[in-house]
Amino acid sequence: MKTQLLLSIAVMGLLFAGAFTEQVIAHPGHEHDAGHVAMPAGSRTWKDASGAFELQATFVAVADKAVQLRKADGTLISVTLDRLSAVDQQWVTQRQAQIRRLNTEGIGGKQTPVEVAADEDDAEPTALAANDAPASARKPGEPEIHSHFQPFAESLKLRWDDDYYYIGSNGMPDHPMMIGIRAWQQQVPLPQKYYDDNAWRIPLKPKPAAEPASAKGRFLRGAIALAVNGVPIFNPLNNRGDDAYLFGELDEWGGHCGRGDDYHYHIAPVHLEKTVGKGNPIGYALDGYPICGYDEADGSKVEGLDWLNGHKDADGNYHYHATKTYPYLNGGFYGEVVERDGQVDPQPRAQPVREGLPPLQGAKITGFTTPKPMSYLLTYEVEGREGTVGYTLANDGSVAFQFTDPSGQRTDQTYSPRARGPGGLAGGAGRPLRRGDDRPPPPGQRPPRSGQGPPRPRVDVPMPGDGADDVPAPRSDLPQLKVSSSAFGPGENFPKEFTCDGEGVSPPVEWSGAPQGTKCFALSCWHVAPDQEKSYWVVYNIPGDATKLQKNSQGVGRTGINDMRKAAYEPMCSKGPGVKKYHITIFALSTEPKLSPGPATRANLLAAIKEITLAEGTLTYQYQRAVQE
Repeated sequence: MKTQLLLSIAVMGLLFAGAFTEQVIAHPGHEHDAGHVAMPAGSRTWKDASGAFELQATFVAVADKAVQLRKADGTLISVTLDRLSAVDQQWVTQRQAQIRRLNTEGIGGKQTPVEVAADEDDAEPTALAANDAPASARKPGEPEIHSHFQPFAESLKLRWDDDYYYIGSNGMPDHPMMIGIRAWQQQVPLPQKYYDDNAWRIPLKPKPAAEPASAKGRFLRGAIALAVNGVPIFNPLNNRGDDAYLFGELDEWGGHCGRGDDYHYHIAPVHLEKTVGKGNPIGYALDGYPICGYDEADGSKVEGLDWLNGHKDADGNYHYHATKTYPYLNGGFYGEVVERDGQVDPQPRAQPVREGLPPLQGAKITGFTTPKPMSYLLTYEVEGREGTVGYTLANDGSVAFQFTDPSGQRTDQTYSPRARGPGGLAGGAGRPLRRGDDRPPPPGQRPPRSGQGPPRPRVDVPMPGDGADDVPAPRSDLPQLKVSSSAFGPGENFPKEFTCDGEGVSPPVEWSGAPQGTKCFALSCWHVAPDQEKSYWVVYNIPGDATKLQKNSQGVGRTGINDMRKAAYEPMCSKGPGVKKYHITIFALSTEPKLSPGPATRANLLAAIKEITLAEGTLTYQYQRAVQE
C-alpha cells in the first residue's frame, strides 16, 4: 500500500536526491538572522552514513525516500534516506509508523490529519488536530487568528504584538500555478521576500469603519486580503476595473502573477478548506476580519450577506464569505483601513528581478511543473505551437531563465536582484514576446548606473505598494537638463492633437543645460501603469548640438521601437478611466549608444546608456482621454 502522510503543515516538495548538503530548498528569499540561533524544541543531531557530517535540525516529513529537515534558522533541506546513518534511518522508520498509526486510528477514534514533531528525547510524538483549535486549547495570550494560519506554519513566519498579527511568507503556494490562463502578460511565479519589516500584517483588534469602503473601482492596486497559506489576494477587478476571472487572466486556483513576478489570488481560495477544515477562515481581509468559504461551518447555506459579502454570526462577530460571483470575497472593507495611491497602506512590496512585460496575445498556459529542486517549467501555446519558460532559482537571489519560443529558438538570460531604494526595486529587462514576432528580442539589462554617489531611486518599475505614477527622483550625481515643450507645460494636460483622438503626431520637445562633452542625445516617452511600464517613443543618436525636436519630428536621430513594435511615435490612447501621468526623458550622452534599430526598445536603450549618460531631465504631463460617445 502506498504510504501517504496526512500532515496539517504545508511543505514545499523540493527534494534533493544527492549528497547530504545544507542547500536551502524551500524558502528562496527567506531572510535569516545572523549570528547564533537558538535551536527549537524537538531538534536532534543528524549524521550521514559515513559519519563525516552532522546537522542539528527538526524532522518535517518523508516523501519519495527523501527526508525533509528544518534548521533553526527556518531553512528546509532534504537528504535521501539511504544517506543517513543507520541510527537515523531507524528513527525515521519508527516515526513514519507513528504517523501512519495516528492517521489511521485518529484521536479518540476519529480519523484526523496530524502534525508530528520530534521531541528532544525521541519520545512518542504529540498529535494535534489540524482543524480544531478552540480558544480553550490556545496558549495564554495567543490570538485566535494564530490557529487559522497554523496549518501552513511550516512555510510561514508567524508572530504578533499587541496590535497586529504578522505573517512572513515567500508568496509561493504548494499547488501548481498558472495553468489555464488565457490572458498572459508573460510573468512567472518567483518567491518574494514578504518577511520581517516587509511582512503582511493583520489588525488583531479590527474596528468597524464609520463609512465602509467599497472595492469596486477602488483599491485596484496591491492586496485587499491575505490567504492563510501566505499568498496575497488582490481585488477581483484588475487595474483596469475589469473582472480578472471573467477575462481569463486567472489560473485553475484563481491566481496569476503581477508584473513583479509575484503570485497572488484574485478570487477567494476556497480550495484551502481542504487543509484548514470546513467553516474555518481561508483568509483575512486587510481590515482584520476573516474570510470564510461558500457555506457556514455546519454546512448550511450562507444567508443575509451585506453589500460587502459579509455578515455577523450568532455571537455578533463579523466575517466575509466567498461567493461564486462578483465580488467573490470581501467586496470592500467593513473595518477601518487607510487608502493611499489606490491601495491599502501599509502593505508589503514585491521585489522583481526583471521588468514587467506586455501581454502575449493568443497564448494559453498549459503546464507548470517543477522538474528539479528550485527549478520550474511553464508551458504555453500560441496558435497550436508550444513555447516554454524554464527558470532556476539560485541561493544568491538570481534567476537563470531559458526561453524557448514557439519557433523552437532558445535564449538564455540570468537576472540578478539589485536593491534600489526602499522595497528593493530591481533592475533587469524582460523578454517580451508578441504575436507575429515570437522570437525574443536580444536581452537588455537595465541595472542601476554606476558612478559617484548613491544609486538613483528610480520608479521605473512599479510594484504593489509603490505609487505607479510618481516622477523619478533625480540623481544627485548627475546634472539635470531642463526639458520643456512649447505645446504644454509641466503637469499640464496633454493636447489632443498628439493623441489618438487628434493628429497623433509627436509633440515638440526642447531641452537645455547639456554639459560639456555631450556627443548626442536620446529621448524616451513612457508611462508607468499599475500593471506594466509602457513605452511610446524612443529616439537616439540625436546630434549633440541639437536643442529640440519639432512637432511631428522626422529624420532627426534614429527612432527606436515602441511597445507596438513600431519605429515611430505611438500616440496616447488610454482605455482606462482617470488622469494619468506620462514622462518625456532626455539623456545627454558622451558617445553614441551601441544599438541597432531592431532591438532599440526603451529597456535596451537604458541598458546601453547606463555608463555614458552625462545628464538627464524629465518633463511630466498628464492625460485623460475624453469619454467617447
